[in-house]
Amino acid sequence: MPPGWVYAALAIYVVIGTAVALASKRGMGKGITEYFLANRTIGGFVGALTYSATTYSAFMLVGLAGFTYRGGVGALGFELIYLSGLVLVAFFGPRFWLAGRKYNYVTPTELLADRYQSRLLGYVSALACMVFLIPYSAVQLMGIGYLLKGLSGGSIPFMTGVIIATLLAILWALIAGMRSVAWTDSLQALFMVVAAVLSVVIVAYRGFGGFGPMFFRLEAEYAAWLTVPGPGFFNIKAFIGLTIPWFFFSISNPQVSQRLFVTKSLRSMRTMLLGFLAFGFIYTLVSVIWGFSALLLLPSLANADLATPTLLGLTSVLPPLLSIVAMIGITAAAISTVDSIILTLSSMVSRDLYGVSARGVDEARQLLAGKLFIPLFALLILLFARLELGLIAALSVASSAGLLVLVPAIFGAFFWKGSTAQGAVASIILGGGVALYLQFSGLRPLGHWPGVWSIITSTITFLAVSLATRPPVEKAEEFLGYLAKSLKEHGAL
Repeated sequence: MPPGWVYAALAIYVVIGTAVALASKRGMGKGITEYFLANRTIGGFVGALTYSATTYSAFMLVGLAGFTYRGGVGALGFELIYLSGLVLVAFFGPRFWLAGRKYNYVTPTELLADRYQSRLLGYVSALACMVFLIPYSAVQLMGIGYLLKGLSGGSIPFMTGVIIATLLAILWALIAGMRSVAWTDSLQALFMVVAAVLSVVIVAYRGFGGFGPMFFRLEAEYAAWLTVPGPGFFNIKAFIGLTIPWFFFSISNPQVSQRLFVTKSLRSMRTMLLGFLAFGFIYTLVSVIWGFSALLLLPSLANADLATPTLLGLTSVLPPLLSIVAMIGITAAAISTVDSIILTLSSMVSRDLYGVSARGVDEARQLLAGKLFIPLFALLILLFARLELGLIAALSVASSAGLLVLVPAIFGAFFWKGSTAQGAVASIILGGGVALYLQFSGLRPLGHWPGVWSIITSTITFLAVSLATRPPVEKAEEFLGYLAKSLKEHGAL
């Protein structure tokens, strides 16, 4: 495809997205809660779209499609585990929301620091999020880089796509904070799902004559890809290693759990989650079918992550205009995730790092500190993306495996009076260390992936150290007592 067409489409996308971001700023108030949480006034429909756009990124139509291309139908089961993990939100969602309003929490790590009465825990948990979310964000930029390069036949360099996406993420995060991100997310979520569904339907009918013939051919030529473990990638240990981080994603990833603070009511949160479930199920099926389509039409790709970009360049199957629409949809998905992560990490700088260490400093200066870190985080993410490491889907799961170390402390905060700050800090440090060591060394003790060992290490450490140390009894009773009383009044989701 001529690069001029790609650049023209991107220019239109940038103009529309920026106009939406600027429109979101009208009537915006001042302060940290307004900037980072949209003053906790997000409705259910917008909430569903921003939750979906933040969660589903370049990982899906690039990464999950690549996983399907490489490993077959196991990719579908792997991704459906994430949707089943939303059962956790039924328990944690109302608790996050109620605690956030009662104690004015802005970040999930701030909640942990206050619940356990430990400034150190706030530092450690915020830093852990930064360490593990930067690679995950880089994955999104890599997806855009591969996409533009593949779609243009190599005329647009990989780093050009990465830089464009980085600049957009900075711009849209800075304009109006969460309002800007939520509004642009809403636009992007609608665009990405419509573009994805339309594209996969066109590919099925123009490439194979319909979904039936496509799957008949798939069964005839790639029967192993329709079974588990298929060609071998999705063996039981690989499947467990991939799915454990995905099951806990909704509470372990702060850019997602922070959205449990933003809805204007629990009813809106319920709408948000139901909308996300519908969106996620459709987008998952589309991504897997897309991967199978690429396998049939492009059977000899050396890099599975190039399945989507290369398929979009097949003008015999996809009209150029539709390829451009799909390209913008995938770009939108990736940018929505990156700017959400950047905004969340910047809020941690404001509240968990600078805000705590500089007590007595007014809120305006705390907010300024967070804003200053938006371009800094973006630069770090860009530099990491430049390394072009590994499969996009595998990198995504590796980052989530590191964030699993927060899970024991989160469970303890809401369900165990005896949990302690020492236990939480030790579990994050030791579990995070195990995750990093195993990931970079390539070791898999007993054949299990880093996520399995990180959650085992952090859980045992959390329990053992908590039992050996003194919990903040007064705060625990106040916090859990308030939640118990409020949950009776408000009911479940």
